[in-house]
Amino acid sequence: MRAVRLTGPSTLEHVEVAAPRDLREGEVLVAVRHGGVCGSDLPYFRAGGRPGAGVPPTGFPLHEITGEIRASRDPGLAEGDRVVGWASASTGLAELVVSDGAGLCVLPSEVPFTAATVVAQPVACAHYAVDQLGDVRGRRVAVLGLGPIGLLFTWLLRQRGAAHVTGVDPVDRTPLARAFGLDEVVVADSTTWAATLTRRPDVVIEAVGHQTVTLADAITAVADEGTVYCFGIPCAGTYPVDLTAVVRRNLRLIGGLTLDRRRMLGQALADLVHEPSLAERLVTHVLDVADVAKAFALAGRTAPGRLKVVLDYAGWA
Repeated sequence: MRAVRLTGPSTLEHVEVAAPRDLREGEVLVAVRHGGVCGSDLPYFRAGGRPGAGVPPTGFPLHEITGEIRASRDPGLAEGDRVVGWASASTGLAELVVSDGAGLCVLPSEVPFTAATVVAQPVACAHYAVDQLGDVRGRRVAVLGLGPIGLLFTWLLRQRGAAHVTGVDPVDRTPLARAFGLDEVVVADSTTWAATLTRRPDVVIEAVGHQTVTLADAITAVADEGTVYCFGIPCAGTYPVDLTAVVRRNLRLIGGLTLDRRRMLGQALADLVHEPSLAERLVTHVLDVADVAKAFALAGRTAPGRLKVVLDYAGWA
């Protein structure tokens, strides 16, 4: 089968490898049709793999996929089903991928099988995270980082009834404010924003990751008895936390990876049925899989006109 291999820092090569054959209980074989480049993939792309993990497997690093089931040992998925969700080992840069069936969901007939459909996976992640916050109705919320996932958070928080939604990003996302439920767009870094607040939000979602300063700023900015949700994937081994502020201001600091994935994907797909333009608004670039290196480079450059970058595997069909 055709695949892509990460051979060094920021270096991807097209290769021919043997197709996977054996499936364990609960696994499926997926013929991948689209792949979404996630911000959490980029540090591994730049580093040439996970630090200390050895040579990365073929197809790494990409986990957001759509595809068709070619073989299944998951009772909930059958051969021929069109699915969206996780490539569980982040090996989605391949023609065929073995993945846990529990991280995939069948597309309803109302959702078109297009490149934008891959957005259901990050929407599912946002749903799970907001569920952990409890009832956000009437609360003031701020989201640090208005990339694709940050904008999904602002949109979902508005759907859940947040009273006021602020987005903070050095890139000006003002033209997207109405479409993604933002009441206020702050064009600044998180440190500047946190230092100049006149009214503190009840909830701050850190949707940037890969750095320690944004978490510190979120703790500084949130209101007493407020909640900080750590969504952005950490890269540093240890993050400094102002524990005095957490204790004396009665703050709640939470985070986590998405569980109950098929159910969360079902909620995300219901969103796309209700508001089909959501995915189309978020996906700004669709590139052929032949241009995978260009796609990762593009996803790694923040710019006003660039949101979600998606790969189309039609050239491999």
